[in-house]
Amino acid sequence: MTHVIYLAAGASRRFGADKLLADYRGQPLFAHGLHTLAAACAARPDADLTVVTNTPAVAEAARALGARVAPSPRSAQGQSYSIRAGLDAVEPLEAGDFLLFAVADQPRLRSETVNRFLDLARPGTWAATAACGDRVGNPGLFCAALAPALRELQGDKGGRAVLNRYPERLVRIECLPEELQDIDTPADLP
Repeated sequence: MTHVIYLAAGASRRFGADKLLADYRGQPLFAHGLHTLAAACAARPDADLTVVTNTPAVAEAARALGARVAPSPRSAQGQSYSIRAGLDAVEPLEAGDFLLFAVADQPRLRSETVNRFLDLARPGTWAATAACGDRVGNPGLFCAALAPALRELQGDKGGRAVLNRYPERLVRIECLPEELQDIDTPADLP
């Protein structure tokens, strides 16, 4: 099973308000990635979706699409807490399971890219990252054996800290540059 975990519990400090509810091309920012991930999971019997959030509107939308919702009451202390909340929601993991973490402030993630990650979730794969040239970013794919390392993350450390430990075993999923762009401030909105 591939557990897709959508991290939508950030504090939005640089944005000045809950950026996930900000309008982005006619929808709340969070809805773009949520719909992309939900559609990919719905098309595969070997994938499920968990949304880590503290925002009621995000939780409601996630449940409407059949996703599991996991609160992250300590998410303001850093991304590691949201990662652990996602892990708590999907464990216990089996040896052949995978974890695909995506973030809610990258609304241009394409379904083709998500499907390439899901296709890669098979025996022999250790981890994968989205990449465009020299730049790497989210989503990130982890085999179940990496779950303990993800649990050990502290503060605002994300999965990149785990991926960087295994550069020789890391598969790059090439994507378009706009898929890696975060919305961090109101100026980032088109």
